[in-house]
Amino acid sequence: MMDTKLPRSKLSVYLYIPNIIGYIRILMNCLAFGVCFSNKKLFSILYLISFVCDALDGYFARKLNQVSTFGAVLDMVTDRISTACLLVILSQVYRPGLIFLSLLALDIASHWLQMYSTFLFGRASHKDVKDSTNWLFKAYYGNRIFMAYCCVSCEVLYIILFLVAKNQTNDVIDVLVYTAKQNSLLSLLVALALFGWAIKQAINIIQMKTAADLCVLYDINKKQRP
Repeated sequence: MMDTKLPRSKLSVYLYIPNIIGYIRILMNCLAFGVCFSNKKLFSILYLISFVCDALDGYFARKLNQVSTFGAVLDMVTDRISTACLLVILSQVYRPGLIFLSLLALDIASHWLQMYSTFLFGRASHKDVKDSTNWLFKAYYGNRIFMAYCCVSCEVLYIILFLVAKNQTNDVIDVLVYTAKQNSLLSLLVALALFGWAIKQAINIIQMKTAADLCVLYDINKKQRP
């Protein structure tokens, strides 16, 4: 029978500074979504603080030499769940809601396949895509600034859409056009966010297809083994 009791050295991983930041992110997200309909501004502040902490946990993991598989999984799961919750909310305040549910499905499918293919081929990180032949995919995971721009653009765009939503019959295109016409600064912000968002969705599609191909390749290689 396997002993499930963890030694102190393993328990200490749970108390790594980056992982503690991860727990704080979860708490912030719970608080944010708890008040999302009663206080939109407070929701946005809490959500964005949680998003900023996403960058901090990675920084401290490298700075303090506290990189861990648990921390990487915690980070990705928190990212996916928080974005998923926000997309579900947007699907309820905009028409057609299927747009946001489709984005949710794409986000989860692409990242899940990427993680699974990573473990199949024994790679240390899902960000290890140096063997990919797609330049955009490699640029995304190879340049932290570029990746940060794409990720921040998605979250900023979704937050803007949530803040400007007035009722449950909003058409998302009409709202974006109306919002962009309000003032030049907001128009520029929406344009920059839309561009980064579009790149991120393209990368999600590339990632899903690339990871699916790796899974198929694994099956083929497995059948060819004696």
